[in-house]
Amino acid sequence: MRATAEPVENNKVRLSVEIDEPDVDRVLADMVRDISRQARIPGFRPGKVPRRVLEARMGGAAALRAEALREALPDFYAQAIIDANVDPIAPPEIDITSGEEGGAISFDAIVEIRPIVAIPGYAGLRVTLPSPKVADADVDAQIDRLRETDAELVEVSRPVVDTDNVTIDLHGTGPGGDEVLGADEFLYEVGSGRVVPELDEQLRGSKVGEILAFSGTPPGGDEVSFKVLVKEVKEKKLPALSDEWASESSEFSTVAELRADLTDRIAKVKVLQTQMALREGALGALVDLVDDAEVPEVLVDDEVRQRVHDLNHRLEEQRIGLEQFLSATGRSGEELVAEVRVEAFRTVKADLALRALAEAEDLEVTDEDLVSELAAMASRMEIEVEDLRERLDHAGRTAAVRSEQKKAKALTWLLDHVELVDDEGEPISRDELHAEEDADGEDTGGARHDEPEEGDVSNIQSSTTSGKTEE
Repeated sequence: MRATAEPVENNKVRLSVEIDEPDVDRVLADMVRDISRQARIPGFRPGKVPRRVLEARMGGAAALRAEALREALPDFYAQAIIDANVDPIAPPEIDITSGEEGGAISFDAIVEIRPIVAIPGYAGLRVTLPSPKVADADVDAQIDRLRETDAELVEVSRPVVDTDNVTIDLHGTGPGGDEVLGADEFLYEVGSGRVVPELDEQLRGSKVGEILAFSGTPPGGDEVSFKVLVKEVKEKKLPALSDEWASESSEFSTVAELRADLTDRIAKVKVLQTQMALREGALGALVDLVDDAEVPEVLVDDEVRQRVHDLNHRLEEQRIGLEQFLSATGRSGEELVAEVRVEAFRTVKADLALRALAEAEDLEVTDEDLVSELAAMASRMEIEVEDLRERLDHAGRTAAVRSEQKKAKALTWLLDHVELVDDEGEPISRDELHAEEDADGEDTGGARHDEPEEGDVSNIQSSTTSGKTEE
């Protein structure tokens, strides 16, 4: 079999395939054998029905040949796209050009492929990242949070400020005049926003004995008329920052040791956050170079179908129906698909952008790269490499595996070449984005399942401050 590809208009190629007569004869023989085994014809045992009898039963030799070709063309097409290194994104339009009645077979397949989109200026992209450096203020703030766990509440006579703890009588009435909220001697931290924002606004600057009247709307509720009596104001008094406090509240003997431990932990979290921001920022900057008009709808539709299918599968595992999910989230099916489509469109743009970058930088996937990837895939699937390769070849997906590898190489190139700056426009060295190896020699800078979310620096805890050593 021979296959060649030539481009035609609208991101399509014409795949011209020639199948030698011996290969066609083999397909016919296989079909005759299969039909003979299944046929139940009086006077003949299964598998022993002569070909001429089968041809007569099916309407003649031409009908048998046509059926054989119909069954075999998908396999011939799958092999052809492998041989011609074509990565289709939609079903082909196949036209048999010769050999329908006898001899060798030739057919053309018009198939849509991914466009090579334009990514102008990709070599000069700049990404702004949070600085991975640890400032003294970061450590100070964390130490203050640790001290707050040992803080005492001390009564004060000044006006209320944020973080004060006030004792109040809190009552609220609904639109009908009925009391919907009532709490006496309620201890509330100002600025926490635990009731309604208006409560914090009214409490700031108030004094003991004042009565506050205002309206506010709790989340998901109706407007409530509040009346609040301020009865007591207390501020947090933090313990003195001393070696004695450090030794009592942590495993460290001195404040200096505690600061060193927190600095190390904050640094690791900042590095992880910066690494994640680099990946997201670099890919986002590259995606923004792609013109929306260059994105094929067929790819977006396919991505939407896959995402909806995955959602249905996850819901089924939790024994939740789609209608039940939509009702719980307050969305219609059309609204859900619209939301999914926005995400799918962005995903497809990222896919096309990385493929375009791979082409622009001539990034190639060697046979050794492919063999290594297939071995890893087979190991994860717990099957033999040869079985996996046969499945991929039969489905015409081997080229797609190569494409995914090229995208991975493109992303690596992108992360290595974008310009990195902090919020003030100062350059960031890539050396700062690699966490130091821990005491066991394991790299702590790589991706892991418990990667912190944005803002985790403010909540980091030293390893032993959560539990004091008992005397």
